[in-house]
Amino acid sequence: MAKKKKINKGGSTSSGSLQRDLMEFLSTRPDKGFSLKNIIKWSLKHNEGSGLFDVIEELIFRKKIEEYAEDKFRIVQTREDAMVMTGVVDLTRSGNAYVIIDGKLNDIFVPASKTNRAFNGDTVLVQLRQRRKGGSPEGEIIEVVKRAKDTFIGHIRMNDGFAFAETDRQFNNYDFYISPEEIRRSGVADNDRVIVRIKDWPPAMKNPIGIIIGKLGPAGDHESDMQAILVDAGIQYDFPEAVEKEVAGMEMVVTEEEVAQRRDMRQVWTITIDPHDAKDFDDAISMQALDNGYYEVGVHIADVAHYVRPGTALDNEAYDRGTSVYLVDRVIPMLPEKLSNNICSLVPHQNRFTFSAIFEINEAGHIRKEWFGKTIIHSDRRFSYEEAQELIEGSDGQYKEEVLLLNSIATALRQQRFQHGAIAFETQEVKFILDEKKVPVGVYVKERKDAHLLIEDLMLLANKRVAEFMSKAAGQPPFVYRVHDLPDMDRLREFGMMARRFGYKLHLDSPDNISAALNAFMKEVHGKPEQNILENMAIRCMSKAVYTTNNIGHYGLAFPHYTHFTSPIRRYPDLMVHRVLYRQLNDLPRYASKSELEDKCRYSSAMERKAMEAERESIKYKQVEYLSKQVGNEFDGVISGIMHFGIFVELKENKCEGMIRIDNIRDELVFEENKKRYRSLTGGRNFEMGDAIRIKVAKADIHHRQLDFVLAE
Repeated sequence: MAKKKKINKGGSTSSGSLQRDLMEFLSTRPDKGFSLKNIIKWSLKHNEGSGLFDVIEELIFRKKIEEYAEDKFRIVQTREDAMVMTGVVDLTRSGNAYVIIDGKLNDIFVPASKTNRAFNGDTVLVQLRQRRKGGSPEGEIIEVVKRAKDTFIGHIRMNDGFAFAETDRQFNNYDFYISPEEIRRSGVADNDRVIVRIKDWPPAMKNPIGIIIGKLGPAGDHESDMQAILVDAGIQYDFPEAVEKEVAGMEMVVTEEEVAQRRDMRQVWTITIDPHDAKDFDDAISMQALDNGYYEVGVHIADVAHYVRPGTALDNEAYDRGTSVYLVDRVIPMLPEKLSNNICSLVPHQNRFTFSAIFEINEAGHIRKEWFGKTIIHSDRRFSYEEAQELIEGSDGQYKEEVLLLNSIATALRQQRFQHGAIAFETQEVKFILDEKKVPVGVYVKERKDAHLLIEDLMLLANKRVAEFMSKAAGQPPFVYRVHDLPDMDRLREFGMMARRFGYKLHLDSPDNISAALNAFMKEVHGKPEQNILENMAIRCMSKAVYTTNNIGHYGLAFPHYTHFTSPIRRYPDLMVHRVLYRQLNDLPRYASKSELEDKCRYSSAMERKAMEAERESIKYKQVEYLSKQVGNEFDGVISGIMHFGIFVELKENKCEGMIRIDNIRDELVFEENKKRYRSLTGGRNFEMGDAIRIKVAKADIHHRQLDFVLAE
């Protein structure tokens, strides 16, 4: 480096986290290292530019890294510091673990004896020790950086005055010690199902010390099990008293002073289109014809920021939650129901405050003008998706002409998106028919039709144009983008080989032809029994979409600029977008610094993942509960996965997935891992991915959410 700064040898001049992140980055190429230019690019992409040069100088002084050529740096290899990485723990049934490193294809195997007090989902430092047979890395967890959660579900097991809370989750190596004092305080008894929190973990103790913070009903009870799913995911379902008090005094009051600060859209035709059972309507669409042949189409979003002010108990709780959580039978809202279902909800025939994106657009989707700002609207009608779809498919009804025109504009926008390289992922969403006791009596796959796509395309338009506006805004204020990185080509090639086993040919040679190849594939697989399996495999090859202040575009949508503006009732990042955009439009001080906003983005992404995990667990729970009434019945399925211990099968009728244990198949089979198949040594049946198969439900374990199948005779 051209200029060297003097280092204070008495202590660090930069954050330990930046030092660790830089060491981890350099360790990905321990021999060649990286040029200063590449290090700066890395720091900007990951929002780690502040103090970078000080950190480089300090690490050189401490002999952790070296400048081996002009402006080229590499790690100084030592046994102690080499290949220490940050990752997330994925525990297995055996107690062994894999540490998942972001951006790396191979996970790091950690034997049970080296997990060192880590729980499933914890963020940890893992140190590489050696290579396993076959070349995959093996390591040891040396530090728990951050717990994924501090509350767990367990059963009390009394033991001579004290007790242990045995955790329900299979993937947890440690039970919790419950002291005699805590037993007396909480009043728990043997076999009680409890919520336990980590209190302490002294170095000399093998198990953590727990405190009891709640009791649940027995496993198998619907309400108890749904609460257990939320606790397992680290999701809070009750609002604190301070938040409830704050919301209690809020009302929707329309004053002349407030209306004067907004664009009055109450006389413009406006509708909402939502699921038939929706209660929180956070978006509405308006339209009126203009004299120049264009239409003024407004996307109106609930003005949550008008009520949720930074620094309040309500705002702090909304941030902590990050998002609403949608389980099979309920919604755990980000905001109390008085706001989400009433004051902020864009119900029909009521004045509501909104933040709007208004476009002058023609039927071909060409935009002539756009406007962003605060508005007041008055919705003329609430449509369900089914009602709007009937109009699109030819039925007569109120506002048919307007709905058809909106659909034409949305279709044009969709075609533009695909022409620019967007990928048409169509994941199948499983829905349940529940009786009055919340027991599933039916399972079906939700179908997305034109009415769903109409709303989706107009929301995408608003999100895209808001992001474009902010990317070009004067002063370049930090902003919340929704980004989606390039896919992992190695994983895509593996997926291409897997698709060939199902009989499909995919040419995934470079990032340039991925979208065209995948879109053609999606059309070909649509409606086939293996559609859900293959689409989920394809999605897993893609990078995960995240929130960040560092805009790299959205690959899946083919948008160079994208954000989330349209759902502040249920997503905290949208609320941040509203605050940043409002300040920019009105030349007000910034909402937050880049580093503060980036921290909020990372946290929001993490909470989104937790919500998705809880949603998946609730679906799995209800699938197992549904099939628990079908034990002994036969179903047709498709082989969705093959492992050394069993064959996974997805049922065609209801998309439930279970496993046939190899021990239960009466044949001599050889597992061929490279081909992902079982080959019979006796001339019997071979088992390969994508094969049609008929099974019998042998067991449905609701407690562990597992389905056991056997081959039908």
